[in-house]
Amino acid sequence: MKSQALFDAMSAAVKAKGPEMVKLGGAVFQFVISDGGDAGKFVLDLKNGSGSAKAGEEGSARRDCTITMADADFMAMAEGKLDGMQAFMGGKLKIKGNM
Repeated sequence: MKSQALFDAMSAAVKAKGPEMVKLGGAVFQFVISDGGDAGKFVLDLKNGSGSAKAGEEGSARRDCTITMADADFMAMAEGKLDGMQAFMGGKLKIKGNM
């Protein structure tokens, strides 16, 4: 799964600049890579404490936003090859909760 590299980068960023990111983020994000199985679930907490990033799934009561995409589409969007609005309108990007 290519998205793992992005999850690793998010984890490193939270470790390095967690409190700054929490001030900017203010939400708990659940990422779901639809074709990634259990490895395709990742939680980015930019709401609580100094922030955190971990593999897995967060309880629905704690997450503010769930972002669901296929691995290839997630990578294309991260690389700037896929526009977020077009991905959303075309059904490649699904968002539940507080946008």
